[in-house]
Amino acid sequence: MNKEEPVTPAGRLFLQEEGNQVINCIINAKYPISIESVKAEIENSILIQHPRFQSVIVRSKNGREYWRRGDVNLDKHIFLIQDIGSSDMLSDDEIVNGYLADLTVSSPLSTDKPLWELHILKDQNCVVLRIHHALGDGVSLMSLILAMCRKVDHPDQLPTIPKNNTQSTSSSRISMWEMIWRLVMTIWLSFVYGMGFLLRSLCLKDAKSKISGGHGVELWPRKLATARFKLDDMKSVKNAVLNATINDVLFGVIASGLSRYLDHHQTTDTKPKEGLQITGIAMVNLRQQPGLQDMPNLVKNNTVTSWWGNKFAFILLPIHPHKNVGNDPLQYVKNAKDMIDKKKLSLEAHLTYAIGKLVMSLFGPKVSFSLSNRVFCNTSFTISNVVGPQEEIMFGGNPITSFRATSSSLPHALTMHMVSYAGKAEMQILVAKDIIPDPQFLAKCFEDALLEMKEASSVKT
Repeated sequence: MNKEEPVTPAGRLFLQEEGNQVINCIINAKYPISIESVKAEIENSILIQHPRFQSVIVRSKNGREYWRRGDVNLDKHIFLIQDIGSSDMLSDDEIVNGYLADLTVSSPLSTDKPLWELHILKDQNCVVLRIHHALGDGVSLMSLILAMCRKVDHPDQLPTIPKNNTQSTSSSRISMWEMIWRLVMTIWLSFVYGMGFLLRSLCLKDAKSKISGGHGVELWPRKLATARFKLDDMKSVKNAVLNATINDVLFGVIASGLSRYLDHHQTTDTKPKEGLQITGIAMVNLRQQPGLQDMPNLVKNNTVTSWWGNKFAFILLPIHPHKNVGNDPLQYVKNAKDMIDKKKLSLEAHLTYAIGKLVMSLFGPKVSFSLSNRVFCNTSFTISNVVGPQEEIMFGGNPITSFRATSSSLPHALTMHMVSYAGKAEMQILVAKDIIPDPQFLAKCFEDALLEMKEASSVKT
């Protein structure tokens, strides 16, 4: 890597002053955390060797951003946070969520040092790793964290990298006509979804609902709550619907949970329409190797941009929360699967990535940010899902009890990020509190939706 390296198009987008995006990863530990031991681990970790975590942002005379390598002073990156929970009525999770909610709106990272920080919440046995989105996406961050950890059962071994179990249909059993039909559908669906994305960036907007955000909402105060799921429950539901995936189940839970929440808040004056559509934005990993990356091997590669960074695109996921599903809660998952299968068949993710890259190259980051921001203003929520390790791991000999993640606030009033770890999944629900004042209730709506689906799957089997 040269002394200075141009920032990627996606990185330039996240560096815009109006859209300064920071990923906050919350890691809870089993035992008390020592700031000295954390510094010692970081000094010898793969993080400190990573070029991006040694680099500051510099700008040329024409405004072009570059990474410039330099020295790292850990005292400017690692902070001990104490006495943030003054009420005995709050749990540690509520204290941490309150602290993170404030960070998502009012605490950008300083640009006079590499764009990352580690906050140690000593009283809550918790660390918060904050990295600027210009450095990388959620998959990059989780891969880096795993490279710094070890297995609890085998302290000398790195965690196992989870692999995505993608289902594929054997091409030998597909007839020529079926192949032609799939090709026609791919072209048609790509055109339809591509045009839909363009219209969202221009004028097409979701109808007003209880969870609607909009331009400027990213500056509003936030609340943060956590929805907790058992992966075994999600797998039971997945197995009850033919060829379903965990993402199908997750999106079915989102649709059912939002239906419950909107029904709870409806009045005679705000009774929702049967055809109400709420559109979400989901992030899709575009890497050739799906899932988390083998960081210890990749870091030896001199070309950082070939494996690290923001390798994702957006797709639009519409739901109809008041669509009649009868007495079958699994219908939410079936509806989600039908829609997501069409998205997978299309090239929507690649088209949205290409559109964003083209706009960036032709008009620069300000116009590109303006268009992407309009997509967020014209939709209703954000959802992401990162698969973490399914075995217990530790950092510096201290076992990790949970992973959670959230990001800086967006024009959406509702942002959801789910991370799975060791048999459970935790979804951080970040809301604009003046629009959605009760995120804990919304979290319960999602949790109850999954439990109802699990009961239905048990009856079905």
